[in-house]
Amino acid sequence: VTTPLDRTNPNPGYWPSEWPVECGGNRRQKARAGRLDAASGTAEVVTRRNDRWNVMVVERDPDEWFLGGTMPAFAGPSPYGWVERIHPETLEPISSSGELPCGDHVWCGSILAHSNGSIHSVNGSYLHRLDPDCSVIAERELPVDRSHNGLLALSDGTLITKDLRLEGQGGTTISRLDPDTLDLIGEPMVLPEGSMGRIAGDHGPDGDTVVVPGTEHVWRIRIDADGMHLDGSWAPRYRRADGEHGLAWDSCLSDGAAWLMDCGDVAPVRLIHTTQPNGRWNEHPGNRLSWRNPVAWKGAQRLLRVALDESGDVDVVEPFGTPGGGIIAPPVHVPELQMAVAWDSVNGGLAGVDTSDGL
Repeated sequence: VTTPLDRTNPNPGYWPSEWPVECGGNRRQKARAGRLDAASGTAEVVTRRNDRWNVMVVERDPDEWFLGGTMPAFAGPSPYGWVERIHPETLEPISSSGELPCGDHVWCGSILAHSNGSIHSVNGSYLHRLDPDCSVIAERELPVDRSHNGLLALSDGTLITKDLRLEGQGGTTISRLDPDTLDLIGEPMVLPEGSMGRIAGDHGPDGDTVVVPGTEHVWRIRIDADGMHLDGSWAPRYRRADGEHGLAWDSCLSDGAAWLMDCGDVAPVRLIHTTQPNGRWNEHPGNRLSWRNPVAWKGAQRLLRVALDESGDVDVVEPFGTPGGGIIAPPVHVPELQMAVAWDSVNGGLAGVDTSDGL
């Protein structure tokens, strides 16, 4: 199985920009063409504080950047989502959406620049379509009243999103929607298990595939003219419920594999997603929301390579070997260098892993 590069084979569902979606493309390879030439430049830092949860930026036209996020309103006044167009140098807002309903959930959603010219935002249990001035064109309450943390455009322009569920919380719901009206396309799909990490995807002549990290397996959904179908022939197991490691975050699709890191449902993630609405309390939990709190497992942080071919082989390496590892982010694999980058956020550590002979 070969995997194209986001920077040379972008998904046609997006506006033709250098960074239209989180991680730069559906394969989540986090790389673009060009040079920084940092060694010959002068460092300059511009900071803007807004007391919000600033989640991500995407680019539409050149130097047309949009910032999306939510509010860290774990207690008190209700949270809301928001999108701003920001000045690329000062970071100050040029236009703003105002308060976008989120179902009272507090978690980081996602935004993207769509091929129809709109900015789409998923936050909590709501999806919004905005024009380039951040005015709301359409609003949709999603089928599941939980926080959603994945939003991609497929090659036909349709949108796909999912809710976030931890172990023991039932199956995650995958919803496909029209990018103009935000109407549902077909019935939502409920996976056999929950999913914490965000979705990744690829496209080809036969349609799109979406890779979903579940609580024990990695799942693959195929989308074609007949709708969404769960690939029943491919569901590699990367952990067991009674094992020594936590759940996986997002995957990076590269060099014929899905690259993931497990041990992601660290203490604050569990805390946020075991209350309803997600992330809301009568009293602020305080330091219980620190991601440096001890984790619930003994295993070291792992980097996993899951083959995208029919074998679904899973290779594993522990770059650090320190018990009780944990992260809140996906790894990156750079096929040109045959290297994967992994880390341990709880114990500390950053590693470049040679993948020329596998893991």
